[in-house]
Amino acid sequence: MMRAVERSVCRSAGWGWLASRVILPRALAGVRPAGDVLEMGCGGGAMAAEMLAADPAITLTALDIDPSMVDATMRRLGPYGHRARAIEADCADLPFEAGSFDTVVSFLMLHHVGRWEDALGEVVRVLRPGGLLAGCDALDTRVARWFHQAQGARFRSAGHAELRRRLESLPLERIAIRTHLGGVIATFSARRAPGTGR
Repeated sequence: MMRAVERSVCRSAGWGWLASRVILPRALAGVRPAGDVLEMGCGGGAMAAEMLAADPAITLTALDIDPSMVDATMRRLGPYGHRARAIEADCADLPFEAGSFDTVVSFLMLHHVGRWEDALGEVVRVLRPGGLLAGCDALDTRVARWFHQAQGARFRSAGHAELRRRLESLPLERIAIRTHLGGVIATFSARRAPGTGR
């Protein structure tokens, strides 16, 4: 779970600007969320709102384990009516049936999950064949560890090679991982292999 500083940032207008101008364009470069979209670790809902505004054809389920973030997201997504919902759940144990989503996105949250490997396995389970996984996260670097330890926040991230190994161990194809900011942040995308079941 996030600490108070991160919660405040996720609710701020500055985070909304960062989401629309920096994070989403990089994390979704070359891919486009479509259909039924799940955002894991929605924080205050800034990314979800941007995706809904950008594409009136998508429906979006925003998920977070922190009830205060779910409440903030519900308020932010209110204008999108039936196209959006926010729920409280653990991304390492998703409350959805297999093959429920066309797209699963995750922005700067996997490093908060003690069992991020399980969360990626759950992504594959809930993705439809051919479905898109896309997102970004902090890699296991000194800078990222320092930032989170200074706040007393939980931080358990993967290195680039570890993230690649986990993605390659799953029924995914067209895996792409790119690093940014001197290797501190990674963007990633992959497709659920067609014809694969779980």
